Amino acid sequence: MKIIGIIPARYASTRFPGKPLARIGGVSMIQRVYEQALKTSDLQAVVVATDNTEIFNHVQNFGGHACMTAETHVSGTDRCFEALTKQQQHYDYVINIQGDEPFIAPGQIELLASLLDGRTELATLVKQIHEQEQLLNPNVVKAVVSKPGEALYFSRSPVPYWRGKETDWVNRHTYFKHIGMYAYRTDVLEKITHLSVSSLEKAESLEQLRWLENGFKIKVAETQLETIGIDTPEDLEKANKGL
Repeated sequence: MKIIGIIPARYASTRFPGKPLARIGGVSMIQRVYEQALKTSDLQAVVVATDNTEIFNHVQNFGGHACMTAETHVSGTDRCFEALTKQQQHYDYVINIQGDEPFIAPGQIELLASLLDGRTELATLVKQIHEQEQLLNPNVVKAVVSKPGEALYFSRSPVPYWRGKETDWVNRHTYFKHIGMYAYRTDVLEKITHLSVSSLEKAESLEQLRWLENGFKIKVAETQLETIGIDTPEDLEKANKGL
């Protein structure tokens, strides 16, 4: 399978404008993500998809590959598809690598890539939840996974709900949090970008529910590795202190 890694990197952000250019240990966040992605041999190419000339020029200056995309995209998925259409070579799959996870482990990309066999339409990762606080946090997206390893549902609520039990849910059932890295078969990527926003997506504010609601299958692998996302300037400060 020929796979391209695409890193969506938009400049505008309500909580953290210009986030891809923020420095962690003297190196920009987008450069750190890019260099981590290059460490896996499963990707035949890595490209940053941005809507900002400053980010575009910065990527080129550190020797990376970038392409300009529209400012109007509402999701990283849409930005990935436009970037894919601008590539000169054919790819079987796209892996959407989050641009705000500067410490992403190459092993997670490799794990996701291991699911891509030509039949897989979409794929993503999950990690087991061990803390009740995390389970109840609506900012932590939960995933329900079938025995064959396909996503059944994603929610900001703890699912399944343990009727009659008020506490200690994490010790009664295996709960998973969703790791927001996706792989798309390229023909499926084109199809899902033409789907209308679905009712489930509106309710949970999770775009992957649009795909499930329209009958697409999402294959899931479990990772043991934690991810550290940078969503706010406070997260950036913590990351710099941890170096």
